[in-house]
Amino acid sequence: MSELKKKVLLVDDDIDLIDQNKMLLESKGYEVVTAENVKDAWDTFQKEKPDAAVLDLIMEEHDSGFVLAHKIKRDVYGKTIPVFLLTSATYVTGMKFGVTSSEEQEWINCDAWFNKPINIDELSNKLEECLEKYGK
Repeated sequence: MSELKKKVLLVDDDIDLIDQNKMLLESKGYEVVTAENVKDAWDTFQKEKPDAAVLDLIMEEHDSGFVLAHKIKRDVYGKTIPVFLLTSATYVTGMKFGVTSSEEQEWINCDAWFNKPINIDELSNKLEECLEKYGK
């Protein structure tokens, strides 16, 4: 009997990036469910109960990814999965994103940051590390 694929919720308001990143994640053996906005993402999260979530930082609002990550991590089930944020803001602002203190970790409520375009090997390695940490 084969092992079930880990399910990843992929959220981005750019449909081209959803298609690209979905294909990359599927090539690494993940099942991928997608959403293009925070409302659909929350509904999909509740229905699908993914093993991990990969969220765009800036969608409808500049803080959409933060808000969604926080909402997921406050959910009973969401506390048991890794949540990653993706951003292209580094290229626009020059600011580097990442969690450097426990206070930031609590406020930001994500397990890792990745710049767009994603490096699928880095993302997959971090996903596996975090899935193991969460016992998934």
